[in-house]
Amino acid sequence: MQIRIADLDADFPAIKLVRETVFWLEQRIPKDLEFDDRDAVCLHLLALERDEPIGTARLDIELGGKIGRVAVLAEHRRRGVASALMQRLHEIASERGLRSVWCNAQRSAVPLYEHLGYAVTSAPFDEAGIEHVRMERRL
Repeated sequence: MQIRIADLDADFPAIKLVRETVFWLEQRIPKDLEFDDRDAVCLHLLALERDEPIGTARLDIELGGKIGRVAVLAEHRRRGVASALMQRLHEIASERGLRSVWCNAQRSAVPLYEHLGYAVTSAPFDEAGIEHVRMERRL
């Protein structure tokens, strides 16, 4: 597996494939909520296996280190892809001078984030029809 910083213009089709598969097809998140104006200002990562996209995530430095759109294709889950994406985002955030990062995590993903050192910092709330909590991690 390779994880690299994505070039949003060149890699958008790969990012879109992963995010559409996970968020639209699997989770039924409305299409108009998945891609937003923050994509253009975020740093994106792409996880590849044999040059095929298998996962993606983004870091919004302008929003204080918000991590989002973490997605891994179903057949590649539970193999460390999400953890590897997150670890790389933590490194990049630290290199950019951030002292912490945060995310709005789906409740089902809380154990993953806790394993990575995150703590829940909010009551549950609805986002795109799915229950989330805010989580934060010091770097």
